[in-house]
Amino acid sequence: MSNGAWTDQENDLIVADYFAMLADDVCGRPYNKVEHRRGLLPLLNDRSEGSVEFKHQNISAVLKGLGEDWIPGYKPAFNFQMTLVDAVARWLALNPAWLGRHSGTRVTTGLAEARPIWIGPPPTLSNQPPPQELEQMLHIARKFDVAARDERNRGLGRAGEERVLAHERASLKSAGRDDLARKVRWVSEEDGDGAGYDIASFAPDGRPRLIEVKTTNGWERTPFHISRNELAVAEERRSEWSLFRLWNFAREPKAFELHPPLDAHVSLTATSFQASFH
Repeated sequence: MSNGAWTDQENDLIVADYFAMLADDVCGRPYNKVEHRRGLLPLLNDRSEGSVEFKHQNISAVLKGLGEDWIPGYKPAFNFQMTLVDAVARWLALNPAWLGRHSGTRVTTGLAEARPIWIGPPPTLSNQPPPQELEQMLHIARKFDVAARDERNRGLGRAGEERVLAHERASLKSAGRDDLARKVRWVSEEDGDGAGYDIASFAPDGRPRLIEVKTTNGWERTPFHISRNELAVAEERRSEWSLFRLWNFAREPKAFELHPPLDAHVSLTATSFQASFH
């Protein structure tokens, strides 16, 4: 059996096969991993089933770094070659509909139908993955500017905001505050961007909650973009403003909240500058 480096052709074949399984998995269609592996073997350079399975785990790790969902049965395996990352990027470039698959998504916002979102603790130094794994994930995210990609995906962002809107209304209703639930507003939809937050909601005791929603299909440490205006509003209205980070959105949305000052939770890096003439 070959132990040599995988060629671009081999990487392209296995990546395409992985996405075929992932599409079935996301949609709940049955598929057989063993059949997929064995179907690939004649097309590869004398690879073993074990090496193919491990490569599928490598692809899961790459997708994790790219802020995308992956096949749960293929636990991410790290220390992969960057040529595999390039192969995944090639597949995504040839299949733009995959990243834009939320463009037509509509989320039910009725109070009775909305399911609560699981809200957990935010990422910290104490719960971060091993350093080498984290660095490989962050390197991929920087190289392909995952944060900017999520920001440009208006369908994904809108679907996330709508899902949080439903969550806020349902949470207030379950707390016996139907009166407040009826007053929750989708500000970015009704008034347009520029307020510095997306949703105007309330705590059960009536205190205002100004919620900026950031959505990704990836893991909880996927980087995100935040605007100068959003940061300014966060500082001006510290007691009311919060960032609602929605992750794993394509599967089972999970979330955590960050409260100002944001630089206590994340590293803020300037990614662009305004140029003014002298």
